[in-house]
Amino acid sequence: MKQSKKSLQLSMGIKEQIAGYLFVTPLMLGLIILSLIPVIGSLLLSFTNWNFVAGIGAMKFAGLGNFEKLIHDSVFMKSLVNNLIFIIIVPVTMIIALFLAILIDKHIYMKSFFKVVYFLPYISSIVAIAMVWQVLFHPSLGPVNNLLISLGVDNPPKWLADIDYALPSLMMIQLWIMLGYNIIIYIAGLQSIPKDLYEASEIDGANAWVKFRSITLPCVSPTTFFLLVTGIIGTFKIFDLIQVLTQGGPANSTTVIVYELYDTAFNQLKTGYASSMALVLFVICLIITTLQMLAQKKWVNY
Repeated sequence: MKQSKKSLQLSMGIKEQIAGYLFVTPLMLGLIILSLIPVIGSLLLSFTNWNFVAGIGAMKFAGLGNFEKLIHDSVFMKSLVNNLIFIIIVPVTMIIALFLAILIDKHIYMKSFFKVVYFLPYISSIVAIAMVWQVLFHPSLGPVNNLLISLGVDNPPKWLADIDYALPSLMMIQLWIMLGYNIIIYIAGLQSIPKDLYEASEIDGANAWVKFRSITLPCVSPTTFFLLVTGIIGTFKIFDLIQVLTQGGPANSTTVIVYELYDTAFNQLKTGYASSMALVLFVICLIITTLQMLAQKKWVNY
């Protein structure tokens, strides 16, 4: 009797495992076919000189030649610098978002309305957003420059058409897009803080700044860490906004690694060289994320 009971439990366990694998299989197949194999293929292609239009037979092994060319490629180095500058918007967005999240969560009525208003840019089409800002930033007919002229500015910037202002303009637009997402995440973090902590601090006579520094900031540090990691990775992946508004111009002032990768692979047809850019981008993101994971032990409170 005991033996049959054990065998029944064993067979049920095996069936559950098989059922689990069957449920996971479609996801794993998608991950392997759409992610893992392309990543490995890109890694291998980064050591070759290859034009995918010419076919597999035209592939030539280049060793580390592509990476040596990257070091001396002024456009790639410019795109790397632009990506590093773009990172600035991550902490700026987080600071503004935390301030607005506290206001919306504790001091404003119609919270749902303001959440929707701030979140709309994030869920809207990037193409539509880009076209709106293209009109706003038009050098001669745009509302922004017309307002500046009416205020007495003789030579307002040309914004997206100006080498000095194009990248800051894109950063401003990206900040506006991401602000709502950061606000929603921060509000969720704020609402998870126990009210008892604030009540105890009020009994002790703590003012608003002390409560913010000693309670709010430490309690939302996991949220801050999440937004920091995803935000920095997101700045390295930015492409659509640049493709629609500037195409990397003027004079490569707004080109970033992903856009340069796209241009090299599909316009210049240098697949191997573009794959080496992808590998460098992967290594940069891996290093930054690893450093953040190590540093979070000192300031993130779980």
